[in-house]
Amino acid sequence: MENRTRTVIELHACFEMDNFSSKLTTAPSILCILVYGFLTLLSVVTVCGNLLVIISIFYFKQLHTPTNTLIQSLAVADLLVGVLVFPLSMAFSLSSCLYDDNMFCKIRDSFDILFSTCSIMHLCCISVDRYYAVCQPLTYGSKISLHVVIIMIAVSWGVSALTAIGVIISRLNHEVCVDLCFIDVVITNIVGPLLSFYLPVFIMLCIYLKIFLVAQRQARSIQTTTKSGATASKIERKATKTLAIVLGAFLFCWAPFFLCFTFSPFTNSSVPVLVIESTAWLALINSTLNPFIYAFFYTWFRSAFKIIVSGKIFFGDFGNLKLP
Repeated sequence: MENRTRTVIELHACFEMDNFSSKLTTAPSILCILVYGFLTLLSVVTVCGNLLVIISIFYFKQLHTPTNTLIQSLAVADLLVGVLVFPLSMAFSLSSCLYDDNMFCKIRDSFDILFSTCSIMHLCCISVDRYYAVCQPLTYGSKISLHVVIIMIAVSWGVSALTAIGVIISRLNHEVCVDLCFIDVVITNIVGPLLSFYLPVFIMLCIYLKIFLVAQRQARSIQTTTKSGATASKIERKATKTLAIVLGAFLFCWAPFFLCFTFSPFTNSSVPVLVIESTAWLALINSTLNPFIYAFFYTWFRSAFKIIVSGKIFFGDFGNLKLP
């Protein structure tokens, strides 16, 4: 019988990991308890924040716009991150799944890929919406209708589901190919990130650059417009700036993870556990940030949040209220 020496690979605050498996420590450290307490708090904040966005857009008729419909669908994806991905990532961390890729790890990864891809697809659709609102305001109402927005949402969720399924299927061939096949590495580490991150981000950056240039021209000619035209232009530019900040927050949170994920198989040395865990959790925190970005920049979202949190919607009809 062959003797196998169980050698610890790397230390983790909450997992014991060796050559062959990983498991939760029987006596978690103080650091583990503090980290998991903080992540549990983030999960609750993520759920509550995105739930406020969803209820606000659903309840207040003033917020029933094509852009907000996209934001509401994005909030649903972020809400599911808080409900599903946060708890699963705490129970089956990314670094522990590198050593013991069981079925629960695959389920966690499928949800992770689905919702992260869905988020960036929604942001891509929102950038298109902003392009027509700022660059072609006269045709915006006809080109970005509710019907078009519903199609955008369906395509976003559909493409995200197909991407998640494709990546997970490419990782189920270990019985046929003991070592990772080259095609599996290409699909998982190159094609997947290219379709779900790099290409959409490039498209969005090009669109927002075009919007920025048009907004600059509008600002220079604002003195020749009427007061109402100036006010409308100011509102559109503020909305575009806010959504650009949403995109910036997404890039800040997700870019380190995708860069690490893409290039790690092609490096000679293994990526430290601390780097893996930090980039993974930084990416998930993006779902926590989005509702606060909306609340900080949009006064009507802040007003809606206050009415909902105070419980006033249970004691009166505020659906037609004019939000400031």
